[in-house]
Amino acid sequence: MAKRDEGPHGVAVIDKPAGWTSHDVVAKSRGVLGTRKVGHSGTLDPDATGVLVLGVGKATRLLRFLTDLPKSYVGEIVLGVETSTLDAAGEVTATHDMSAVTDEQVRAATLPLTGAIEQIPPMVSAIKIDGKRLHELARQGIEVDRPPRPVTVYRYVVDPVPSEPGVWRCEVDCSSGTYVRTLAADLGAALGGGAHLRSLRRTAVGGFTLDDAGSIESPTLRPVADAVRHLDQVVADESMAIDIGHGKILDRARLGVGQADGPWAVCDENGELLAVYEAHKGATKPMVVIPR
Repeated sequence: MAKRDEGPHGVAVIDKPAGWTSHDVVAKSRGVLGTRKVGHSGTLDPDATGVLVLGVGKATRLLRFLTDLPKSYVGEIVLGVETSTLDAAGEVTATHDMSAVTDEQVRAATLPLTGAIEQIPPMVSAIKIDGKRLHELARQGIEVDRPPRPVTVYRYVVDPVPSEPGVWRCEVDCSSGTYVRTLAADLGAALGGGAHLRSLRRTAVGGFTLDDAGSIESPTLRPVADAVRHLDQVVADESMAIDIGHGKILDRARLGVGQADGPWAVCDENGELLAVYEAHKGATKPMVVIPR
């Protein structure tokens, strides 16, 4: 009989401090939690702070369902100064006198950057071009053409920082894959100059917010099922749970999902996650089965 994996298992929401890479957080958490099975659901820049969602143990198999969740950020946009990385970590590459730009012009310039737009990823991103990550090429002083990528900015609100002329606090709700530093740089360009981003803080990943977040040193493990709490939920009886454990295809009527599209998080009667199912040829099949 296979030995039961006693854990730990679950979801940890970390308030990442500045200066840590997402990989650093994962490495530290492996030691704190006592398991190698830790992964994150989406990279957060080293200088940025805020919500980083970790999957632990069985929950690492569910990270793909977290990666595409929308994100929320706050930060500050500095008008008049461009940098090599589009944020405060880079070298200054250009300066502009933007003292004549009005509040109304800045707010108006956010409108074309809201909604379904296309962004050119920054050279410091982790996207791969021809098998090489852009930030690795950037460290070698190499710049390559990057095709624009479709993203959605649901909300882009800016307000002037009273004590610092030319600095604007921004709040951004956006789809996964959106670069807030690019939104800052594009805002500056739209105003006839340039800009960069500083003090970026991620305030939410899907329904996980800073209120849920703990420190790296003392993370709180949430149930495995929390990783897919944003999916439609199905409760399985014990007979169905046995079949699910064997990875069986189930007809829609038995799963009780009608003609819905899915995917569905299937839990037992105690709320423990059994699997995630998806539509398949008029029936449903497992995408992931969680061992009990």
